[in-house]
Amino acid sequence: MVKPSSRAPEETGSPATPAAGTSPAPLSGPAPASFELALGELEQIVQRMEGGALSLEQSLADYRRGAELVGWCRQALAGVQQQVRILDADLLRAFEIEPEGEA
Repeated sequence: MVKPSSRAPEETGSPATPAAGTSPAPLSGPAPASFELALGELEQIVQRMEGGALSLEQSLADYRRGAELVGWCRQALAGVQQQVRILDADLLRAFEIEPEGEA
């Protein structure tokens, strides 16, 4: 199980972290190091909850952590979508081939 920490999510601007300029809600546990690790933790939470062996308190704690991770993932995806929009606007233009001799 992941140990809780008071470390805040680092804003490196990489696609794996929430977009800069957003104010993510503080997580009850450590911030995921990447989007993929957050999804992996969510999958583990779902498996534990579906297993039916958790106490009510454990289920509630896992549900809260899962909701926090979903919010973190949504922010990470929003940041990536913004980066794609910027790239589309700057890089994806019609490519025109100039005839030979006009260079």
